[in-house]
Amino acid sequence: MLRLLLATLLLLPGLARAEFPDRPLRVIIGFPAGGAGDLTARVIAEMASTTLGQNAVVENRTGANGMIAADAVAHGTPDGYTVLACPMGTMTISPNLPGQRLPVDVVTEMIPVANLALSTYGLVVAANGPYRSVAQVLAAARAQPGKLTFASAGIGSAQHLAGELLKRMAAVDIVHVPYRGASPAIVDLLGHRVDFFITNLADVSGQIRDGSLRLLAVADDVGHPGYPAPRISADVPGFSISGWFAACGPKAMPREALEGWVRAIRTGLDQPHFRQRLLDNGLTPNFEGPDALATRMAANRRQFRELIEAAGIRAE
Repeated sequence: MLRLLLATLLLLPGLARAEFPDRPLRVIIGFPAGGAGDLTARVIAEMASTTLGQNAVVENRTGANGMIAADAVAHGTPDGYTVLACPMGTMTISPNLPGQRLPVDVVTEMIPVANLALSTYGLVVAANGPYRSVAQVLAAARAQPGKLTFASAGIGSAQHLAGELLKRMAAVDIVHVPYRGASPAIVDLLGHRVDFFITNLADVSGQIRDGSLRLLAVADDVGHPGYPAPRISADVPGFSISGWFAACGPKAMPREALEGWVRAIRTGLDQPHFRQRLLDNGLTPNFEGPDALATRMAANRRQFRELIEAAGIRAE
């Protein structure tokens, strides 16, 4: 009798499938703990736990500019219980970088879920160094072609492209020094082994606050309310680069799962403590749903494709 009842229930519409979510959730991030990507992954997880009523855990799978993590999400079980905390670079720069073999095509195998925050980039130098303005940096670069260096978090990273954009638009000869992430780049910047770094403020907010790094200017015309500074475009007209941090999922994730994650992020960004946490770490809360995020991604891919081709950047 019990078996017959269970079989009957499974045949009834709406009863065979539990409402999403009915078990724990995962947020995978392709970068180590302590950085901006890890921070946003943990915020997304906490928002999901709060709004959807299920525990959400963060899993760090580092390597290949976030592509190892993207592969795990795109080619994992597409039930919507696992999403990728996807930064701009993973979704829009890596797909355009020649010379690399990627385990996943994020354009065709993944879908945008929701944007969490915008990331203001800034040009920073060691506070005990000689530079007090972007104009001084550019003057030194012109006086000594090929001597000044700029750091990046790796070849093809957003920081690399920001430096190449400055190089082209300001017509200066500066040398790229790639690192394995922002942390070692900051160490060498503080040690005067590299001259400047254009990176998102979330990576350097602590050093700006403690006075060890000096923020000379921000890299877009919006800026950040917690970090008043001139614009790079005041010295290099038209210069602009910024980033974002979002959630993405596998292409075949169910509609109810997509809507659940969107609701969690939208609702979370209405909460003052989540907004303040992002602001305190140099990020600007900015909700965008799947369609608006898709439009942003497409525009960034066009922008970076052109810059990568013009600068002749290739993966090593």
